[in-house]
Amino acid sequence: MTLATFAPSAPLTLGVELELQIIERDTRDLSPRAIQLLDLLAAQPFPGEAKPEMTQSMIEVSTDVHRSVGSLHAQLCEIRDTLVSAANTLGVRLAGGGTHPFQLWQERRIYPGERYEALANRYGYLARQFTVFGQHIHVGVESADDAMYLTHALARYVPHFIALAASSPYCQGADTGFSSSRLNSVFAFPLSGHAPPVLEWERFEHEFYEPMRAAGIVASMKDFYWDIRPKPEYGTVELRVCDTPLDVDHAAALAAYLQALALRLLTDRRDPPQERDYLCYTFNRFEACRFGFDGEYVNPRTLTRKSLREDILETLAALVDDARALECADALAQLERFAQGETLADWLRGQMHDPLPSHTLVDAATARFLT
Repeated sequence: MTLATFAPSAPLTLGVELELQIIERDTRDLSPRAIQLLDLLAAQPFPGEAKPEMTQSMIEVSTDVHRSVGSLHAQLCEIRDTLVSAANTLGVRLAGGGTHPFQLWQERRIYPGERYEALANRYGYLARQFTVFGQHIHVGVESADDAMYLTHALARYVPHFIALAASSPYCQGADTGFSSSRLNSVFAFPLSGHAPPVLEWERFEHEFYEPMRAAGIVASMKDFYWDIRPKPEYGTVELRVCDTPLDVDHAAALAAYLQALALRLLTDRRDPPQERDYLCYTFNRFEACRFGFDGEYVNPRTLTRKSLREDILETLAALVDDARALECADALAQLERFAQGETLADWLRGQMHDPLPSHTLVDAATARFLT
């Protein structure tokens, strides 16, 4: 399949996708009830879109396209309330967080469907191990070249979003020592990582995408599991590194941060992306996954080091005018306060009042999703 024509969209518009955990009330383990939950949601008005994910203990919900973070947040609240009502009818709960703390991948069931079954056949146990939960944020751009430019310009901020969303300290019944262990599952896929350092859409199509398509490696942009990727059918750039936050307020604030960064980067192009920007990319990404705000950030241009917390706070302070123009100053102020404290992973560790499998931890996560 040739690369889809890039469909321009209104610049800086936003959309959010959230992958959510379906939880059994009694055991607090994951529940394979996605089919029943989706059937129930399809039988009533739903303020967004709900669809399956790789395994039957997951559900993905997405918003409409929004011009403001305020309207995005309002729809996320409506989606949450509708989901919670449907889950109560089924006798299950819902939660955010990048991983479930003690579920076992061996017990997961692939969702019935041609794409999911093909992925399971191709990737083996990685498909069931991919029962992890992320937030994807889309921001609209006017042209394909803008999409490529923004994809690479945003790469410098990938560690920010990892740390700000990190909520997967536990995996398979153990404390991983990571703030975001979820991304270790993503990195296992052969087409993960970052986009090739090409700024022009036409060059990307002819020098990278078409050869990979001709070799039978990819059939569409869906086959790339990059941290950030253009989505030509939507006219957006999609950021994919965030764990699903524990509440929708935080999910909206992360979208506001992306919107403000996109405004700044697309407006001021005096310092365009360079191939050198990826020199420390993997190291910086690891530091954010492992240590959250306490990780180090190495500037690839100057090779100077600072804490990730410091870099986030400096960036938020520099976006004051952009946030004001986009009417999302309150959301960025919320993130600023958050970045001065503990990560969501730290909060989850603080809920561990008994050993894994911890009912108190899961109860705390499901309760926070309601707020």
